Amino acid sequence: MGVAGVDMNTAEAGLQAWLDAGFHGQMHYMAGHGMKRARPAELLPGTVSVLTVRMNYLSSNASVNWQAQEAARPADSEHATVSLYARGRDYHKVLRSRLQKLADAIQSELHTQGLDHALVARPFVDSAPVLEAELAQRSGIGWRGKHTLILQRDAGSMFFLGELYLNIALAPTPPEQNHCGTCTACITACPTQAIRAPYKLDARRCISYLTIEHDGPIPVEFRRAIGNRIYGCDDCQTACPWNKFAKRSPLPDFDERSGLNAQDWITLLGWTESDFLAKTEGSAIRRISFARWQRNVVIGAGNALAAKPDAAIAKALTGLHPHNETVAEARDWALGEIPGGK
Repeated sequence: MGVAGVDMNTAEAGLQAWLDAGFHGQMHYMAGHGMKRARPAELLPGTVSVLTVRMNYLSSNASVNWQAQEAARPADSEHATVSLYARGRDYHKVLRSRLQKLADAIQSELHTQGLDHALVARPFVDSAPVLEAELAQRSGIGWRGKHTLILQRDAGSMFFLGELYLNIALAPTPPEQNHCGTCTACITACPTQAIRAPYKLDARRCISYLTIEHDGPIPVEFRRAIGNRIYGCDDCQTACPWNKFAKRSPLPDFDERSGLNAQDWITLLGWTESDFLAKTEGSAIRRISFARWQRNVVIGAGNALAAKPDAAIAKALTGLHPHNETVAEARDWALGEIPGGK
């Protein structure tokens, strides 16, 4: 945990420059709320302190060599890969529930001490106009890495962030110093060169954005680079040296579910919308809808065909029932990736 104040006016110029550059892509909500992200008291009137938290999500049964294993997954064209954070339960529910319990504990402590304080506390977990990475950095949860994610020497970057806005004044905790040094491993590892410069991410090129946030056809120029990634991308994190210190979660919530990761293309192409809803129940993946999921799977299958022609995958693609025109276009592209034509 850490504590940040609510005066973040020095962060506004950087946020506005990022928006002006169009780096937020189709995430119109980023621009829609304007500078409210950097003004906690506008989001929740009366807020004077922000309690920030991080929660580790690396699976409890992750191997000692998990970084090397994950770094090797994109080269496995025969199987799809899902971002590590999304292989277990939806983190929004887990972390928000714990933040609410924390708010209740604070209220109980105030009552025990006989303080007649009408507590106003509201938890946020990636669900409102909150500048969470900035708050985390200011409160000492970690420092901003060159990939723009938060890093900590004893935990790497494999953790979720959450915030509890409070109307009680708490002493701010000191910020963490930057420990990236001259390292550029994350920048080099990005398949689409989305990290345009240290600390500057163009979401429009980011595979996590393209497979999760982006609606409609994925630009053809990025499809080959997406490879077998059907939900998110971990490349900048698996390349980061600090993640050798990543902590495993003690919670079973974040243990990997069977059937979501490392599936073969025939199986995934055979999923119906009912299959998708059943297999992603309680998962963060469900938020992208079946249409985007099917689009991502089709592009991944096309990349598999480009790497190694497979009559069974081609047949599955040909017999696919596209959920919409975007998926149909992606299927045609995928079939066109077979060396020598369809």
